[in-house]
Amino acid sequence: MEPIELKRILEKKLKAEDRSFEYDSKEKTLRIEHNASKKGITLSLPGLTAKYEERKEAAIDEVVHHVNEVFSVMNKAPSLEGNQKAIFPVIRSTSFPTENNGESLVHEEHTAETNVFYAQDLGNSYRLLTHKMLEAEGWSLKQVHEIARFNLRSLDCQLKEDHVAGNTFYFLNRNDGYDASRILNVQLLQDMKEKAEGTLAVAVPHQDVLIFADIKNDQGYDVLAQMAMHFFSSGRVPITALPFLYEDGELEPIFILAKNKPTEAD
Repeated sequence: MEPIELKRILEKKLKAEDRSFEYDSKEKTLRIEHNASKKGITLSLPGLTAKYEERKEAAIDEVVHHVNEVFSVMNKAPSLEGNQKAIFPVIRSTSFPTENNGESLVHEEHTAETNVFYAQDLGNSYRLLTHKMLEAEGWSLKQVHEIARFNLRSLDCQLKEDHVAGNTFYFLNRNDGYDASRILNVQLLQDMKEKAEGTLAVAVPHQDVLIFADIKNDQGYDVLAQMAMHFFSSGRVPITALPFLYEDGELEPIFILAKNKPTEAD
């Protein structure tokens, strides 16, 4: 399916009296905007086209549901004060926009591949926090950081285990929107480091999965690279296909080259 065809399908499924559409033929993006507030969401059509080739109608249904959820809460403004338990950190790629509808999003650096944003959970969706929201509530960045990390530690970290070619892989997939964000749980990382018999690697290919790999031989690196790329290409919110080595409390992105040899990314 070509991006222009996908554009027509999405416009038909998302059509509403209070919405307008703007297509950028150069960037192959589709902007859906609320007419009154001028707030909206921009979709990258080439990425969605790739997902359609793999998942067909399910991929389109997922995007339509996501956009409708975003619009359902876009003009609501629940207070942060009194809703502290709904504040969580979210991991995103460094290419993720740091502004939304002209407002600067609250974010901080994490690794060379990832940044940390902050979100208010709204049940079926969430909204990313902006500096304007914090100013209106009288909240500081330190306050948001501490609240979000505290809430993150309360989330279930149950892992599924698999063994491939003598290596052990652990998967966290709770589908609560914060699976990848659990990479910020320092205690979880330390526990997995102590549990590992070989080299501990970590991957956050998309928002809804966190992978730990106990690498005991060269083949383990290849398996991890293939897993990370598969999840990265299929996720609704892709983050990075590059895994990380976890050593001395630090995450270092690595390329996994042919013949199973990892090298640190620049």
